[in-house]
Amino acid sequence: MEKEKTKNPNQNSFLFNLLTNRASSMTLAVVFALVFTSLLVWMMKANPISVFQTIITGAFGSTNNFTQVIQAWVPLVLASLGLMFTFTAGLWNIGMEGQIVMGAIFSYGIIRIFDGSDASSALVIILCILAGILGGTLWAFLVGLLKNFGGVNEIFGGLGFNFIADAVMLFLVFGPWKPEGVANGSTKMLDTRFWLPQIEGTYLSLWALGIAIVCVILVTVILQGTYFGLKLKAVGKNNKSSFLLGIHTNRYMLLAFVLCGVLAGLTGALQVLGFNHVLRNNISGGYGYIGLMVGMLANIQPLITAPIAFIFIALSKGAAGLGIDLKLDSNLAGVIQGALVIFVLIMDGVRKVLIKKFKGVQSG
Repeated sequence: MEKEKTKNPNQNSFLFNLLTNRASSMTLAVVFALVFTSLLVWMMKANPISVFQTIITGAFGSTNNFTQVIQAWVPLVLASLGLMFTFTAGLWNIGMEGQIVMGAIFSYGIIRIFDGSDASSALVIILCILAGILGGTLWAFLVGLLKNFGGVNEIFGGLGFNFIADAVMLFLVFGPWKPEGVANGSTKMLDTRFWLPQIEGTYLSLWALGIAIVCVILVTVILQGTYFGLKLKAVGKNNKSSFLLGIHTNRYMLLAFVLCGVLAGLTGALQVLGFNHVLRNNISGGYGYIGLMVGMLANIQPLITAPIAFIFIALSKGAAGLGIDLKLDSNLAGVIQGALVIFVLIMDGVRKVLIKKFKGVQSG
């Protein structure tokens, strides 16, 4: 016992425990990110306290502001949950943006088919959601096929399909689906009977919110409470070993893309039916890319994804008032988000290095 203490005198120190405990190291990362952002704001000759007050007020200062945060949280958390599947399998689905776009296109396509008909609005909405899921799944499936059977890295494949999806969108909104007399890159507004029911006076749909909450529960159960989730984690941790143990790694990676595409397509459908009520350029809202940051912070834990996505959206929505109140660019929210990701990754790396060093000393 005395020999072990001599080998590693710092293992019981306050600093060692602070840096190796996940909760405390993540708290430090948040503190460092806020300090870093405050320094940047101070260098811009602005008051950091006023900046954070403006962001908080912009996100939670009124009922309308809060409902806008919740409204934007729905597509972000759905996109982030989809990425949980590919992250778990050790894959980077950069193509999430394109998959959201294709989900929106497929969903709006159903609206065009039934526009002017006497079909039940509930039936049309259900068909739109299913079509959106199909569109996102198809786009993700193609990326997975290229990865598994074409040897194309999923990052490059995903980016390529993002460009194609954007091109299809531009062709449609400026071409065959463009309403007469409109030149702003969007289709005509959906008939209100095809909207998801909303809280009066807001654009927040309780149906969309309910779908998001159900998806959080489902993804958590699938990834943390099933053999499928366990095998997917094994594939992500060590692809070759998983294959030698009898797991069909290609099949599981392809399924990860498909499930991610399901949620991406659902996100696109809800963007059309629940929030935008038109098909327009940039309808994905950047949620696919922001979802990547949320996923990295969540560390493949679906339940943690929900609050992290909420914080990211609150920052984005709250920062909208910076330009009016403090004459600062609202993109400062992106700086805070990026700083959070960077410092969390740094602190997580420090934690893992210290734990590995400690285990090496113990075994030495």
